[in-house]
Amino acid sequence: METLMMVGVILVALLAIGLILARLYRRASKEVAFVRTGLGGQKVVMNGGALVFPVLHEVIRVNMNTMRLEVQRKDAQALITHDRMRVDVLAEFYTRVQPTSESIANAAQTLGQRTMMPDALRELVEGKLVDALRSVAAEMAMEDLHEQRVSFVQKVQVAVSEDLLKNGLELESVSLTGLDQTNREFFNPDNAFDAAGLTRLTSEIEEKRKRRNEIERDTQVSIDQKNLETERQTLEIARDAEYARLQQEREIEIRRASQVAEIKREQADRDRDAREAEIEANQKVELTQILTHRQVEEERIENERVVKQ
Repeated sequence: METLMMVGVILVALLAIGLILARLYRRASKEVAFVRTGLGGQKVVMNGGALVFPVLHEVIRVNMNTMRLEVQRKDAQALITHDRMRVDVLAEFYTRVQPTSESIANAAQTLGQRTMMPDALRELVEGKLVDALRSVAAEMAMEDLHEQRVSFVQKVQVAVSEDLLKNGLELESVSLTGLDQTNREFFNPDNAFDAAGLTRLTSEIEEKRKRRNEIERDTQVSIDQKNLETERQTLEIARDAEYARLQQEREIEIRRASQVAEIKREQADRDRDAREAEIEANQKVELTQILTHRQVEEERIENERVVKQ
């Protein structure tokens, strides 16, 4: 009996210990690692887990996901380029904690729980990101920055990567999602950089305005010349059409007159032939009459002669 009770006590004790250990056992995941400090020294847990005893241990969770840190600089805080112009930028930095024990330990030590809060992390490292943006922008003219965005992004990535590694962070990529010239109202004429940029900006604007006016005038002249040429061609076509119409009418009149003359000539020929036929018929009748009269007269004379004999 006592043996059974002893066994029961041992089983209950083992079950209690198992439940306690299960509650104290902390597991890591693919998305979240942790660093345990305190009794037994520092332990980085990426896969698997570890026992965490209250009071004896402290745990710092480290986010292993990619985090998007957005940095915007515009207006009075805009970047200053090599040609002293101001540009408004919006950049996105995609970063994560390197999946190594050393980097996770550095992130836990330098960033604490901020890896679990991207906004808090951005506030902490924003200075490094902005410094990289400003240093690279200072090496490029505004026009080059616009035309060579890929080069700008690559230089920024190189400039900030090493600093982020000190915090255990790996910079995956940088995206320049916004880039535009700062409104001139934010150029401070009492600032040497802004004064130089404002002078350049004013000069470029005036030059482009003049160029635009020249282009507009040249375009208008070209349009007027084209309209004039079109009108000239239209008038020439109308003139040629009128000439063709008059020529056609003339040819028709000539043809009509020729046909009328031909008809009259044919009619005259027919009339002449008819008159000649009539004259010839009359002559034949007269000749017949003359012959008949002569014959009658001869017969009369012959008869008279016979009677006299």
